[in-house]
Amino acid sequence: MAKLIVSDLDVKDKKVLIRVDFNVPIKDGVIGDDNRIVAALPTIQYVIDHGGKAILLSHLGRVKTEEDKAKLSLRPVAERLSELLKKPVTFVPATRGPELEDAINKMNDGDVLVMENTRFEDLDGKKESGNDPELGKYWASLGDLYVNDAFGTAHRAHASNVGIASNMKQAAAGFLMEKEIKFLGDAVQNPKRPFVAILGGAKVSDKIGVIRNLVPKADKIIVGGGMTYTFYAAKGLSIGKSLVEKDKIELAKQIMDEAGDKLLLPVDNVVATEFSNDAPHKVVEGAIPDGYMALDIGPKSVEDIKAALKGAKTVVWNGPMGVFEMPNYAKGTLEVGEALGALKDATTIIGGGDSTAAAKQLGIAPQITHISTGGGASLEYLEGKTLPGIAAISEK
Repeated sequence: MAKLIVSDLDVKDKKVLIRVDFNVPIKDGVIGDDNRIVAALPTIQYVIDHGGKAILLSHLGRVKTEEDKAKLSLRPVAERLSELLKKPVTFVPATRGPELEDAINKMNDGDVLVMENTRFEDLDGKKESGNDPELGKYWASLGDLYVNDAFGTAHRAHASNVGIASNMKQAAAGFLMEKEIKFLGDAVQNPKRPFVAILGGAKVSDKIGVIRNLVPKADKIIVGGGMTYTFYAAKGLSIGKSLVEKDKIELAKQIMDEAGDKLLLPVDNVVATEFSNDAPHKVVEGAIPDGYMALDIGPKSVEDIKAALKGAKTVVWNGPMGVFEMPNYAKGTLEVGEALGALKDATTIIGGGDSTAAAKQLGIAPQITHISTGGGASLEYLEGKTLPGIAAISEK
């Protein structure tokens, strides 16, 4: 079944509550990266262009103390949104009460209002992140229609997504949410083949669910990053001082048995004497020597990955191949990114986090079909889990 989309709604003269993901990095009131604000623009623009009143809700960071409130106000975000939309945006420094209600009642068609960080409600008993029923009902009462465009929080049942949706006749997806459901959903359920998954990152435990879900679906699963060495240990290879999750070695064995030759592990690695960019380092094939730790995949492994990508029609990449934040161990990640950017006639999907940072650093973002805005949400979606934020959106 297809989900209801914002463009299916008649928004004219309506107060439209839109859950956006404005969880952007802010330091001393300055926004470090406004990508998430930009990603929400098509949905906001659609609502105001069609005569709706856009009332925006978002969380920002984690609010645990009164001091956090000073650092985590959405005011700078509302100001940046105003610049991007080229029109005034009303900011209300409250999450409930007369000031917010009056401001909403004074809105004209085409107006935009941002209310304060929904997680300010977490100070008094985690009402937002605990999906307090009374809060969801109250927020729902402020609008006529509800649109969820925050994929980044779709894996959490909060008052501002599931809570509001359950108190509305209908809940629609915004355009960004629609895109995420389409690309990630299709990749997992109905990929064009050959389908290759590239999974990196430090821990097997973070990616177990994804690997298991993709083993029967993917044509090849390429493993890189720190979790490689738990697989090495499962194969009986020595791993020196490399990262290993001893309690996951048996599981790695099972996965290798299930996946057979679908699973591709690095054949060579960049190893160093310690976890430092300036430590002496070299490339070794096979086992990791004593006293060394593996911090990136080596050149032969990169060539293997490029060969595995030849002719691929769907590629999902999640997680770096090495310690990407240190220049000496970023090469594997960057070369995989370049290979992905060079693919022709393939649907390429990057699942958030460091892989997204690599794509931006390389300037290949325009060549990638879809870069997911969700970290944890993308992973859980790729695991085949039902995400509460998506489940709460009405079917057409």
